[in-house]
Amino acid sequence: MTGEADAVPDTEALDAAFAQTVRGTGASIGALYLLAPEEQLLCLDVLCGAPLEFAAPWTRVPLAAPAPVADAVRQDRLVWVSGQEEMARSYPRTAIVLPYPLALAAAPVSGVRRWGSLLLMWPATRPPYMTQRERGNITAGCRRLARLLEEAAEHGGGARRQQPRLVTLGTGARSLSQDPAVADFVERLPGGSCAVDLDGRFTYVSSGASELLGCDAERLLGTRPWQSLRWLDDPTYEDHYRAAVISREPVSFTACRPPDQWLEFHLYPDASGISARIIPRGGQPPPSPAPRRSPGAITPARAGQLYQLTHLAAALTEVVGVQDVVDLVADQIMPAFGAQGLVLSTASGGRLRITGHRGYDSDTIRRLDGLPLDTSFTPAGQALSSGIPAFFASPAEMRRTYPEAPLVSGKQAWAFLPLIISGRPVGVCILSYDSPHEFPAEERAVLTSLAGLIAQAFDLARLYDTKHELAHSLQQALLPRSLPEITGLRVAARYLPATRGMEIGGDFYDLIRLGDTAAGAVIGDVQGHNAAAAALMGQVRTAVHAHATLGTPPDQVLHRTNRLLTDIAPDLLTSCLYAHLDFARGRASLASAGHLPPLLRLPDGDTRPVAVTPGPLLGIDPAADFPVTEIALPEGALLVFYTDGLVETRGADLEDAITRLAHHLAAADERDLDLVIDDLLSKADTSGRRTDDIALLVLRHEAHRASR
Repeated sequence: MTGEADAVPDTEALDAAFAQTVRGTGASIGALYLLAPEEQLLCLDVLCGAPLEFAAPWTRVPLAAPAPVADAVRQDRLVWVSGQEEMARSYPRTAIVLPYPLALAAAPVSGVRRWGSLLLMWPATRPPYMTQRERGNITAGCRRLARLLEEAAEHGGGARRQQPRLVTLGTGARSLSQDPAVADFVERLPGGSCAVDLDGRFTYVSSGASELLGCDAERLLGTRPWQSLRWLDDPTYEDHYRAAVISREPVSFTACRPPDQWLEFHLYPDASGISARIIPRGGQPPPSPAPRRSPGAITPARAGQLYQLTHLAAALTEVVGVQDVVDLVADQIMPAFGAQGLVLSTASGGRLRITGHRGYDSDTIRRLDGLPLDTSFTPAGQALSSGIPAFFASPAEMRRTYPEAPLVSGKQAWAFLPLIISGRPVGVCILSYDSPHEFPAEERAVLTSLAGLIAQAFDLARLYDTKHELAHSLQQALLPRSLPEITGLRVAARYLPATRGMEIGGDFYDLIRLGDTAAGAVIGDVQGHNAAAAALMGQVRTAVHAHATLGTPPDQVLHRTNRLLTDIAPDLLTSCLYAHLDFARGRASLASAGHLPPLLRLPDGDTRPVAVTPGPLLGIDPAADFPVTEIALPEGALLVFYTDGLVETRGADLEDAITRLAHHLAAADERDLDLVIDDLLSKADTSGRRTDDIALLVLRHEAHRASR
């Protein structure tokens, strides 16, 4: 099968398997996320048990996001959240948008490769633990989904849709409403009765409910209460409905029908919708009355939009660099408002410089970059200078106000959102649309609020990028620009800065020529991540280099460097490993100042940590000794020096981590040392956010001269 049409049967089979898995687990809500091709992004593909509107904040989830579905894929494990307390503790951003009693599980969907994640939700009434049988059922369901995805891929089918699809669980047909006896029974009950589907639309309204609500049943059927009844048009009431759908728990609330008729609403949800009982309360308001709006009040934003705004606000607090801001706006804000284009610009030298974009080709961006800030020429310049957002529903509307504005992108509608911090403009965010788009008042209000949050995140991100670039430049200046080529030795090295924070790392390495048949290798880690640590790192590296070039034995190299550090009293401790490599004798002499043991891979593949007896960290005891360990270094042997950022993980045993690193080294292809480093870094999962920097130095003893 090839082509989009041929993929339909596979898609239908996937939907059926998904629904079967959700039913089999007893979950009330299910969602299937698939990894976007060549992107670190999870996209919602199928949803059941709740309206698609509810999933708006999570239609696209970055793989690095602190969310259950992302953790399940990234860590290849089943994530179980037993209730609200655990949700708030483990996933605070998710808890903000799901403040309802529920239990949640996310499981990886993987086979020959990673496909995505399955999300399941249950009412909070279920037990706060998951049995092995339940785990097995979820795992089996995920394997079945992965197998269908693989079969579709083998036949050229594309199971993932551009837009998520809503699937029903098929709870069984019920036609009781056609029975006159049932209708008579409902009509005889006091008060009123009605039913809404999971999308919030009336499907049944009794005569009693019609009378209490003050509206004919014919006008109510097929509409949502907050759309057809103005006095229920408040996010507070809509949120009660959301709580019932998501938690599957009964919900009660009181509302006032103008002028003074108070009504009690009792909602009873299940997998097919909500049954509601409406009971008149009388003329007296409840102890804590629900909000009452005056006839001329501004229409409030929908509850879903408010939750989405809260979710995005929480997400914006976690971004680090400018690219993170661009990615978040593109991945979450653009889909939330149906936009197809994004341009994020800053003002520099009287012109708008584009710092990030989505949905535009490179030629268009080249023409738009550097436009003048002349407010009569561009709406972006006007929005930035005035601080007032501008919305244009069509090109004609844009032309009326800005006849000279260049319309080179082919877009048909725009929202120009100024990014202002304490009255200071920092940039402008432009959302654009491929077709004309009206901007209702509540959508404009939400976008304007978001612009303030984006501005805060964008300003901090620019500061971070500037400081991080400065720190990186300083770090690179302190490390060797290149390593010497030495006969009998092949070498590769790598330094990775921390990805969290703006501080400078203290990890270092060096390779020193010691004649024609010998070399010195050193690696170390200065305590701290700041300018003082970087400065001390430079001093340590210089001291080791100076003593080593004099032919000083390894123990004396560290001893003399230690004396230097104790004399200058830096208040910072340093670990260091120095090795003297003698290629003529095929031996290596090593001394350690509290550093992690190197790894040795012998020509026969035997790989293990070298048992080096460590001395104390540098800078503690001026009279400290540093024992020398001598090992054989035959031709073909591989020696790996590394710092703790490669192996240390919170909650993990350090010795176990070093043993795993040795196993990875044993399996690596040693023909290319840079690929060896790539493999070790990938196995240590350093692609995400790193809280510590990493230095790696890989040496291979060879018989002939080889270039690095």
